[in-house]
Amino acid sequence: MNLEQLNFHHLLYFWRVAKEGHLTRAAQALHISQSALSAQIRQLEERLGEALFERDGRRLVLTETGHLVLAYAENIFGLGQELLGRLQGRSEGMERLRVGSVATLSRNYQENWIRPLLADPSVVLALESGPLEGLLERLLQHQLDVVLANEAVASDAERALHCRFLGSQAISVVGPASAWAGRSLRIPEDLDGIDIALPGPRQALRAQFDALCLTAGVKPRLRAEVDDMAMLRLIARDSGWLALLPEVVVQDELRTGSLVRVGQSTQLQEHFYAITTAQRHRIERLERLIEGAR
Repeated sequence: MNLEQLNFHHLLYFWRVAKEGHLTRAAQALHISQSALSAQIRQLEERLGEALFERDGRRLVLTETGHLVLAYAENIFGLGQELLGRLQGRSEGMERLRVGSVATLSRNYQENWIRPLLADPSVVLALESGPLEGLLERLLQHQLDVVLANEAVASDAERALHCRFLGSQAISVVGPASAWAGRSLRIPEDLDGIDIALPGPRQALRAQFDALCLTAGVKPRLRAEVDDMAMLRLIARDSGWLALLPEVVVQDELRTGSLVRVGQSTQLQEHFYAITTAQRHRIERLERLIEGAR
């Protein structure tokens, strides 16, 4: 068998079935009948001379050869996705940059990061947010160009990722100026029994804070725990409690004086990372953004 005999249309169908793990769902997604899809997969198996799937009840499970073929199909169609992403808008003289950011990341940080592009009329931005794992999956499928995160991720044989450190910022305890202007607290020593709103327990920042309080033998009075930084910002502004936040989240409130910094600890830091994959085509604007942030 030579390359001209490999039917890439059949390979695309195999790829979709392997991703779905189910013939019926794949057929629905591809808008063809299940019998037609099954026939195309059989033709591919006949061309390759080996079975790609075996049945486990109603599910299709990849054989060893199926896993090998899937690895190559991921590269082939992943590059196709990357190609389409790069071409989108070029006929109008535009370049599209697709940015994903974890839902717990400050929107102010994201805006500051993309700010150099906001005045560039030749750039179209596509911004998404969501859980880190979902964004990484879209990145690996070349549906995103970069993921902004506040935790590092490792690269391995299954996921070839580049995780670049962008920088850190101090975390502050802030409070309403009406109650806390001119006052300061040692963090965490002076927080015992104080009403406070904190990031949710799944956030790395929360783990840092809890460990710091435990070591100091301090127990603040928890009034709210919030995953979304935008909501935590609103609570900091309107509740009257103290709140633990990166200052970039409440930069406008600190500037106008509605909130004040009450305390800070050098042991509390939020770290920022840009996560990318190896790409055939270097995206110069993206590289400049990453280097500028670093």
